[in-house]
Amino acid sequence: MTTTTDGDTGSDAPASGGSTARRPRGDAQELLLPTREQYLEVVGNLRDGGFETCADLCAADYLTHPGRRLPEGVVPQRFEVVVNLLSLSQVRRVRVRVQVPADDPVLPTLFDLYPGTEAMEREAYDLVGVVFEGHPDMTRILLPEDWEGHPLRKDYGVGRVPVQFKGAPGPR
Repeated sequence: MTTTTDGDTGSDAPASGGSTARRPRGDAQELLLPTREQYLEVVGNLRDGGFETCADLCAADYLTHPGRRLPEGVVPQRFEVVVNLLSLSQVRRVRVRVQVPADDPVLPTLFDLYPGTEAMEREAYDLVGVVFEGHPDMTRILLPEDWEGHPLRKDYGVGRVPVQFKGAPGPR
């Protein structure tokens, strides 16, 4: 697993003085880049270490950016799942980024660790096509069940759906 900071400024040291430690605005965010095999264990350790909230989970398609910059040792894949965890008690955030290959876009679900990820994982599946193994309801959440494909994939064909407005005049 690769650990780095997401940004170039600041430190992770808490502010001195006072009863609450706050990180200055613009401070670097801790970034973890586990492999798919390490993903569930890393996130579980973070939860056990005080990261009580999963603030966000999303997926991205990097089809058009195969050579993007990643830290040394991290092999870029077509898809990436990004999880943002928050510790209110420690006043800390951590971002977890996992590379997911196109030929097997599957990750284990975080539902058992963070039940609030249920809808976020369904959205990532619906729009990008990453499947979360062990999810209690891995079905579409935004699009109709009979929808074909995943519209946020870079190779998804752009279509046109005509919009009709009530009471709109006909063509001029």
